[in-house]
Amino acid sequence: MDIVRIICAIFLPPLGVFLQVGIRPAFWLNILLTLLGYIPGIIHAVWIIAKED
Repeated sequence: MDIVRIICAIFLPPLGVFLQVGIRPAFWLNILLTLLGYIPGIIHAVWIIAKED
């Protein structure tokens, strides 16, 4: 399932984070990072998916 989340994180970073943690501060932070720059949103999303079990 992590590979699906990572693919979602590449195309739509907030979706990947939402699938991993739901509506938590990490989700809102990812939306902010994605709006400020697409690449920081991707990096944050992949990091959240990789560190969560």
